[in-house]
Amino acid sequence: MTFALSRRRLLSTAMAGGCAALLPAFPRSTLAAAPAADQPVGLTPVGLTIERRTLDVNGKAASVFGIRQPDGTHGLVLDPGRRFLVDLANRAGEDAVIHWHGQTPPYAQDGVADMNRPTIPNGGSASYDFAPRTGTHWMHSHHGLQEQLLMAAPLVVRSADDLRADEQEVTILLHDFTFRDPAEVLASLTGSAGGTGHGGHGQMGHGSHGSMGHGSMNHGGAAHGSAGHAMSGGMSMDLNDVEYDAYLANDRTLADPEVVRVERGGRARLRVINGATSTAFHLDLGRLTGEVVAADGNPVHPVAGNRFGISMGQRLDIRLTLPSEGGAFPILALREGAAQRTGLILATAGAIVQRVAEQGEAATEALDLSLERRLVAERSLGTRAADLSARVRLTGSMTPYVWSLDDRTFGTHAPLVVRQGQRVELTFENPSMMAHPMHLHGHHFQVVAIDGRPVVGAVRDTVLVPTMGSVTVAFDADNPGRWPLHCHNLLHMATGMMTEVVVEGAG
Repeated sequence: MTFALSRRRLLSTAMAGGCAALLPAFPRSTLAAAPAADQPVGLTPVGLTIERRTLDVNGKAASVFGIRQPDGTHGLVLDPGRRFLVDLANRAGEDAVIHWHGQTPPYAQDGVADMNRPTIPNGGSASYDFAPRTGTHWMHSHHGLQEQLLMAAPLVVRSADDLRADEQEVTILLHDFTFRDPAEVLASLTGSAGGTGHGGHGQMGHGSHGSMGHGSMNHGGAAHGSAGHAMSGGMSMDLNDVEYDAYLANDRTLADPEVVRVERGGRARLRVINGATSTAFHLDLGRLTGEVVAADGNPVHPVAGNRFGISMGQRLDIRLTLPSEGGAFPILALREGAAQRTGLILATAGAIVQRVAEQGEAATEALDLSLERRLVAERSLGTRAADLSARVRLTGSMTPYVWSLDDRTFGTHAPLVVRQGQRVELTFENPSMMAHPMHLHGHHFQVVAIDGRPVVGAVRDTVLVPTMGSVTVAFDADNPGRWPLHCHNLLHMATGMMTEVVVEGAG
């Protein structure tokens, strides 16, 4: 069964005007009937397959997912001018769907299952065709809790400037990992008995609290705020929901890290993706100093340093120059509020690579917005008064373990309805005891205020909202559809921390 979702076919639906016309309930038979003639002439689609694979984690085998090309390449890299023309085959043994995180495709191609867009059944496939957005992005499951089982991979779209740059690209995909089945983990947090397997109830619009996979998470052990940090007034914020078995960089731990050969005195561009389900990291360059040159795939004015925070779903591009004398240089991701770490090693020819312990000497501090305050977009959205402003409260607690937006879990949520072309400002206010990385599908937004103070910040698709803080973002509603807005902590989303931004087509 093939679901061909070409841009041409989608636009014919969207041009009918109005939200009802834009969002029909597509039955599977209708999606399967799209003609092959919709494919652009002369272009060969890239084949990607969702499949099971066995991963060695510190000497122990684990069955996880992968998203690979026929030659075994994990994920996808597109050169300038290439369309996102992909045939995605599901051989995972269960229903699945892949979200193209950071891309802004037509609504039907976003890779989210809901009442209008079915999952891809095992043995089935789906076709995608749209103009991609350049930058460092990634792909991951948006069904149940499959993302915890490493159903994720890099998605890099190079620009012409990238090809002209004399620098070596090094992509780093970070994960948190557990040998246990994801349903157990979520059940241990929520107190529910058992789960529904890896797929869970991953479709949007089906039920309320937990409709994105409640009761279907099974990996790692519950931490229940084991890494708490004191705040003023005697309150304590919770940093980590789960104690995982390992933390991975490109599928490997520091017991057997990837060693990337680099040139003495050469330049490198680190493309760092935090694909962890519920772990934020401090990226530590050690003896090196780098410059952040892009956030979530969007260029920023360079910000120098050697340690940068990166929350779940976020990406950072960091440019650095290797010393002329050469050597081995660990690039480490330090778990927030803990001593565990992962990473890889940059090493010049002949350099002695020493083992790096998986535990640091001390726990790291909580992530804050110190980097966010320094980021300035190279290409700002421009000054324009908001047509619509809204406040979104990030609500919920560890006990009971239920997370929500404005005290509503998904399924009981109130979608934010906007008209195509409007400038929208959202202020995220976080009164809870956990930070939340908020992600909007279908659009990129600009950070325009932090704790009420105006900034001309980065253009992103995922922003961290710290405990007792607020962040205001602005975006132009230029992509009609029903777009999820959710916390990118998978366990928080699974218990209800999600709503929708509905962009109605211009009538």
